[in-house]
Amino acid sequence: MLLGTHTPKLDDKGRVILPAKFRDDLGSGVVITRGQERCLYVFSTAEFERVYERIREAPLTNKQARDFQRMFLSGASAEKPDSQNRITIPPPLRTYASLGRELVVTGVGAHAEIWDADAWNAYAEGNEDSYSDMEQEVIPGLF
Repeated sequence: MLLGTHTPKLDDKGRVILPAKFRDDLGSGVVITRGQERCLYVFSTAEFERVYERIREAPLTNKQARDFQRMFLSGASAEKPDSQNRITIPPPLRTYASLGRELVVTGVGAHAEIWDADAWNAYAEGNEDSYSDMEQEVIPGLF
C-alpha cells in the first residue's frame, strides 16, 4: 500500500527518485499516465494490468468510456527505475501535469500521484475544508 506525501525534485533530464517507502511496490516497473486534476498517476505494472482489465470491460458504445480510455491509455508510459531508483517522466506527461522542478508525490493506496508542488498546495488548500466538513459518507460503509 502506497501512503504518505513526499517532496522529491525533478532533475534536468525529467527524472524523479522514487520515495524509499514506495520502492518495494514500484521498484520492478511502473506505468505513468494522465490523472485527474492534472496530476500523474503512477501504478505498479501489476496494478496497471488490473486497472486495464476493468477499463476493457467498458462498452465501446459508450462515448464517455471511449473518451476515458483514449486519454488514460494514450498517455500511459511504462518505465523501469534505474540503478538510482529514478524513473523518467516523458515530456508529454510533464507538460500535461505542468511539472516544475519541485514535486509532490502522494501515496493513494494502490497507486501514487505526482503533482507540481504549487498545484498540489493549491489543491490541498482548496479541499482541506470540504474534507473536514463532509457530513455524509462518500465511501458507503467506511465509518
